[in-house]
Amino acid sequence: MAEQRAYGDKDRDARMLLQVARPSGGKLEDPAAWLRETDIVPHDFPYAGGLIAESFREWQGQAVSSFAKSWSWCVLDYEGNWLDSASEFRQGRWKEKWEEAARGCLQTGNIEAVQILDGGEALMLLVLPVHTRRHGDVFAVLGCLMPLEQYDKGGRYAAEAMVLHFQTCFYNKFEYVFVSDLAGIQLHSERESSRRSLLFQIVQRMHDNIDVDAVLTEVIDSIAAMYPGAKLDLYMSQDHRSSHPQVKPLPLQWDGEDVCATAFKDGRVTLDHGHGDNGIVEVGLPLGGKQGVYGVFHMVMDKNSFHELDLSFLTMVADTAGTAFENAKLYERSNQLIRELRMSNELTQRLNQSLRLGDIFQFAFEELLAMFEADYCCILHKNEERGGLEVIACNYIPLLGKLLEEGQGLGSKVHISGEPLLLSDYKYAAGQTSALMDATGSRSLIATPLNVGGEVRGAIMLAHKQPHFFSYDSYRLLQAMAGHIGLAVGNARLHAEVRRLANRDTLTGLFARHYLDEEIKQRQSTDFCGTLVVVDIDQFKMVNDTYGHQKGDKILKQVSDIVKSSIRQGDVAARWGGEELAVYLPQLGVQQAVFVAERIRKRVMGETEPRVTVSCGIAEWSWTDERVSVESLFYRADMALYDAKNNGRNQVVIDNKLAENTAKNPWA
Repeated sequence: MAEQRAYGDKDRDARMLLQVARPSGGKLEDPAAWLRETDIVPHDFPYAGGLIAESFREWQGQAVSSFAKSWSWCVLDYEGNWLDSASEFRQGRWKEKWEEAARGCLQTGNIEAVQILDGGEALMLLVLPVHTRRHGDVFAVLGCLMPLEQYDKGGRYAAEAMVLHFQTCFYNKFEYVFVSDLAGIQLHSERESSRRSLLFQIVQRMHDNIDVDAVLTEVIDSIAAMYPGAKLDLYMSQDHRSSHPQVKPLPLQWDGEDVCATAFKDGRVTLDHGHGDNGIVEVGLPLGGKQGVYGVFHMVMDKNSFHELDLSFLTMVADTAGTAFENAKLYERSNQLIRELRMSNELTQRLNQSLRLGDIFQFAFEELLAMFEADYCCILHKNEERGGLEVIACNYIPLLGKLLEEGQGLGSKVHISGEPLLLSDYKYAAGQTSALMDATGSRSLIATPLNVGGEVRGAIMLAHKQPHFFSYDSYRLLQAMAGHIGLAVGNARLHAEVRRLANRDTLTGLFARHYLDEEIKQRQSTDFCGTLVVVDIDQFKMVNDTYGHQKGDKILKQVSDIVKSSIRQGDVAARWGGEELAVYLPQLGVQQAVFVAERIRKRVMGETEPRVTVSCGIAEWSWTDERVSVESLFYRADMALYDAKNNGRNQVVIDNKLAENTAKNPWA
C-alpha cells in the first residue's frame, strides 16, 4: 500500500540504526532502540490516514476505563478530515462547534474544550491533538464527547491519558508496518540477489554452449526449474528442427490476440491474465537477437505462483537465451558454410570425373541423397525426342524413365516457372499434385530448376516423409548445388556436341571413318562376332558429271538416309570416303548381314531420285578366328566390293574366305 511505503524516511532511519542503538561508548546495548526512535514526518501525513483509522479501531477495543468506553470518540487527520467517528459527531446539532474546535486544535496544537447542551443534557466536547514522537507535530486529532459531570471529576485527564494510549497503539502498528516493510525489502533483496545469481549461472551455462540445441535445452530446463508447476513450450521458426519434446514449429496460423503471436510479431514480452476466474496467467517470451526473432516461449501457470516482478526476470532470461541462441546459430552457420563449401567442392570434383551425361546425373543423384539426408531424390531432364520431362534418376524405381507431360506435377511446375519450391507439408498443399509425393507418402519437398547454359532444362526434387524436414538453409543449398550440376551437365552436353561434330560427317550425318575404326576395335574386345558391310554408289562420277556436284551431294545424302533407316539402333553407319559408306553390325553373322545389305540395295534402287544403284561388300570376324585387325577387316570387305563392281554392280558380294566357308558348310 502507498500508506505503508511512505512512513518516514526509512533509508534515513535505517542509517540511524547503529547511532541510536550504540551509545557514545561504542557498546551495542539495545538492538531495538532504533525502532523506538522511528517516527513519521509531515511528508508522511497524507499517507497515514489508513493507519490512523486502523489504530483508532484497535485502540477503542483496548480501552480499559469503563467510563471512557461510554464516551463517544472520533478521529481526524492532520487536515481535519474525518477518518472514523461515532454517529453523534456528524449528526449532532453541535457539529459546527466541533469542527471549529478541531480547526483551532490543529492550528495551536493545544486541547480545545467546548461545553454544549444536547436535549437539556450538559456535555463537554474535547478536541485532543496527537503529536509525533520527536518533533511534536500534530498528525491526528481525537474528539471526545463526555458528560460535563464526568469532565469535572477528572474526565479531562482521563481523556489525555487515552490520547497517549492511542499514540502508543498507533506507533506499535507503525513500527510493525515499518519492520514489515524492512523485512519485505530484505526479502525482496535476497530474492533478487538469488535470482541474479541464478541468472548469472544460466547465462554462463548458455554462453558456454555453442550448440543450438544445447542452448534451447538449457533455457527450457532453467525456466522449468524456477517454475515447476508451469506448462512451457517453445515455438520455433521452421528453419530450426529439434528433437526436444517441448520445441515445436511455429503454427502456420495464430489467433490475432494470442500472446505467442503478439510476442513473436512485436518482439516483446506479452502477458495475459486470462478471462473470468480461471486463475491462469499466460506469458509469451520472444526468443530473439540482433538479427530478428527466432521463436517464442509460451508459459501457462497459476496466478498465485506468478508475480509481476517475475516478468522482468523472465525477460532477462529470454533476452539472454536469444543472444546465446543467435551466437550458437552463427557458429553453426559458419560451420555449415564450411561444410557446404566442402560438399560443393566434393560434388564438383565428382561431377568432373566424367563427361558422360548419364554418369553426371547418377553422381548428382547419389550426392544429393546423402547431402540432404532425403528419403527420395528425383532428377528430371528435358527430352526433345520424347517431347517432355524424363525422370532420368530416381530411387523410386517405378518412376524411373517415366515421361512427364508439360504442366504435369510439381516438377513440371518448377521447370516451367523457373522458380525453386519449398513445401513444408504436402498434406496441406491444396491444389498441388506430385506423382513422387503421392507414390512415396512424402510430406516435405524442396525443388529447384536445373539451369543449363541459361536455359531451364529440368528440375531436381528432394522429398522426405516427415513434415517440416527441410529448412530454408536446405532450400538455399539445393539451389547452389543445382548450379554446379547444371554447369557439369552443360559441359557434358558441350563435350558431347563437340564429340558428335568431330565424329560426324557434316554432309551425310553419318559417323566419320575414325569413329567407326575405334568402335570396331572396342567391340572386338567385348563381342564374340561382327560384320562389316561396305556400300558404294555405282558410277557416281557419271552422276556428278551428268547432274552436277550439288545433285550428287543430294543423292549421297539420300543413300545415307536409307542406310541409317535400314539398320538397328546399335549398328554404326559411317562415311568411308567419297561415295563409299560402311556399316558395322555388332554380333551379327554374315547371313544376317546379307539380308541387311540386300535391303539397302533394293531401297536405294527404288527410292533415290535420280535413280542410282549400290554395290556391297561383306566381311566378318568371330572369336574363333585368328586375331582380325580392323585394317584387314576393311581390306576383305573392300575386296568383296571390288568383286561386286567387276561382276556387273548392283549386287552384294561376300568376302572370298567367307564364301568358301559358306559353300563347304551352308549352315555356318
